[in-house]
Amino acid sequence: MNPSEKSNSINEENENNIEIDQIKDNNCSSGDENNQKTLEDDKYVFGWGQYSEITNGRFAMIGFAAIILIEIISKTSFLDWVGITH
Repeated sequence: MNPSEKSNSINEENENNIEIDQIKDNNCSSGDENNQKTLEDDKYVFGWGQYSEITNGRFAMIGFAAIILIEIISKTSFLDWVGITH
């Protein structure tokens, strides 16, 4: 590949990247209205609500990551580490 072909391919890649960035910007800007609505719905209310479900999911992810770390560090299964199985 000669230098002029390389520069043409680089220019084409840059144009593709610019087009992709424009598409991403358009998608992000259209989602701002929807995002604003979910932020309003994300307030705490007593009982089963969206905020409660999100918080519960976050704690579940933290717990799952902790169990994986325990298994990696102790090199035994979580159930053996806790003493549930023999």
